[in-house]
Amino acid sequence: MTHRPRAHRLPPQRGFTLVEMIVTLVLFGIMAATLTIFFKPALDTWLAVRNRSALAATADNALRRILQDVRVAVPNSIRTPDTACFELVPTSGGGRYRMGIDTVVAGAAAVDAAAATSSFDVLTPLTTLPAPGDWVVVDNQNPGDVYSGANRSAITAVSTPAAALGRHRVAIDALQFPLGYDGGRFNLVPAAQQAVFYVCSGASATLDSNGDAPGKLYRLKGYGFNAAAPGTCPSTANADLLATGLTSCRFLYTANQGATQQSGFISIQLEFTRDAEVASLVAGAHVDNTP
Repeated sequence: MTHRPRAHRLPPQRGFTLVEMIVTLVLFGIMAATLTIFFKPALDTWLAVRNRSALAATADNALRRILQDVRVAVPNSIRTPDTACFELVPTSGGGRYRMGIDTVVAGAAAVDAAAATSSFDVLTPLTTLPAPGDWVVVDNQNPGDVYSGANRSAITAVSTPAAALGRHRVAIDALQFPLGYDGGRFNLVPAAQQAVFYVCSGASATLDSNGDAPGKLYRLKGYGFNAAAPGTCPSTANADLLATGLTSCRFLYTANQGATQQSGFISIQLEFTRDAEVASLVAGAHVDNTP
C-alpha cells in the first residue's frame, strides 16, 4: 500500500480590512490637525523671533560701525551733502607735540610757530604707532582744511628719541602749522582709509517677493581726500557693503550743538526689513569739534 505525504496547509494570511484602513486614516488626520493647530503657531513664532533677532543684530552692527568712526573723527571733518550719506575723516589716535625748544635738554625737535615744521617730538604715548604714509592733522577748525591739505602732512618716518626728549619723533613733509594755534594737539589718519563716506543706496519701503527691502548701506574708503565739498552722494563702486534690507535711512548733522559751540551732533536713523520683519534704530552721537 502506497502512502502519500500529507500536504501542509499554511495558515490563512490576514490583511487590513477596509474599516481598519478608514480608522487609521481618520486617526492620522486627527493627529495632523492637532500638530497644525498646536505646534505650527509655536514654530512660526520661533522662526519670527529668530528672524527679528538676526535682523536686529545686523542693524546694530552697522550702527556700531558708524558710531565708532564718528567718535574718533578729526574735529570738524563731517560733511553732509545729503541726508542719505555723510563724509568724515576717522583717526587712529593722536597726542601732544613739543611746542617749543627745550632750553635744558639739547636735541629736541619742536614745532616752529614761525616756519615750516619737518619733525616734532611726541610727548604723550600713542595707542597706535603711525607708519610712513599716514597723515598728521593739526588744528582742523574748518571741514575744508583737512580735505584740502592746509593743515595735513604725510609722515615720512617715525623714530624713538632719547627718553628725555619724548616718546616718539615724527618726521613729516614740511608743513607750516596753523598760526596762533596753542593747543599742541595732533591727530593721526591712516593712509589705508583716509576719508570715509557712509552711503545709503536704494532704500525703499517696496518689498520683494521674500519680504525684503531693497536698500543697502555702504562704507566707502581709500579714495583719498577731495578738497571740494561733495554736492551729492558718491558712487558705491568698490565700497564695503555693511548691511542689506534697508527700508529708510537718514543722517542729520549739526556742527555746533549746545551753548559751548564746541560739540557737533549727528542723528542716525536706520530701518531694515527682512522676511517682512522690521527693525528700526535711532541713535545720536556727540562729535568733539575742539581741535
